[in-house]
Parts: sequence; C-alpha cells; structure tokens
Amino acid sequence: MFTNPRTNILQCGDITGCSVADLGSGSGFYTIEVADRVGSRGKVYSIDIQKGLLDRTRQLAREKNLKNIEYICGDLEKVGGTKLRDEVIHLAIVSNILFQLENKDSFVKEISRIMRPGGQVLFIDWSNSYNNMGPHRNHVVPEPVVRELFAKNGFKLKERIDVGDIHYGIIFTYEK
Repeated sequence: MFTNPRTNILQCGDITGCSVADLGSGSGFYTIEVADRVGSRGKVYSIDIQKGLLDRTRQLAREKNLKNIEYICGDLEKVGGTKLRDEVIHLAIVSNILFQLENKDSFVKEISRIMRPGGQVLFIDWSNSYNNMGPHRNHVVPEPVVRELFAKNGFKLKERIDVGDIHYGIIFTYEK
C-alpha cells in the first residue's frame, strides 16, 4: 500500500558514486536507502527544515555505519535554501513534500539550480486524500500540475513509475 524507497530508487538506474539530495528528508527512509545505494564514493545530502528529523536520520545512519551523508537544515522554498553549490546533484529525491510547500515554483527553481545537466528527479506524492491519511484534499497536487511545474523549470518527463496504490511517481531529467 505505501511506497517503498528501495523499489523507487532502483527505478532510477545505477547511482553508484552519485551525489543525491533527499529534499524534505523527513524521517530519513530515503536518505538511509540511497546512502547505501550510492556507496562510499557517493554523497547524500539529507535536507530538511526540522532539525529534530535530521538528528533522527543521523542516528539511523550511525546504527548502519553510513558515513556518506551530510545533514543540512535548510529552507527548500527559497532559491539557495538547500545551501548546496550549483550543479552538484545527480539525483534529487522529492517524496511526499510538494503538497506541504507554499512556494512550489521557488522549490523547483532550487532543484534546477543544484541539478547537474542530465540529472534526475525522483518525484513521489499523494494521488488523493485518504480518510485522514496524507494531505487534506485541498492540498493534494495533481500530477498534471507537477508535470507543468517541472517542465517550465527545465525538466523533461523521463517516465512515470509505479510507486503503489495511493501515490504517483515520476522520474524527470534536467535539460539545462
């Protein structure tokens, strides 16, 4: 029923040695999984505005002896808010956060700023509101709106992916 980080990341292809940003990393499920997938030559940036969630992810990583993660308390709704250099990321993970953001356009602009040409975005969000599970129905961001938002910021639809019954998933590529 719920989306599986491992399965979703595998759909992005081989990411060994890549730089990955988990944007709005929350409880760290994607951060931990992707840190294992990129290996010791890769780098993962776990970025969230809530320091407590970053601390929780740091503890999970310690337990799994993962040393390739950098934790950043940042504001994703501002250009420059991730605190990353331009064109540093091969893959950005955007899972279940767009519905929470007021400034969605600035968020996608920030992704395009940090994304290397040819990089990918793994995008997952709620397809609907489900009886107090997920966002309120007025906050759900429909897939066509997401596609348009990313397209106007230099991203091209690579493929739509299966991420479970209550979410939709898209992989975008960045065409600078």
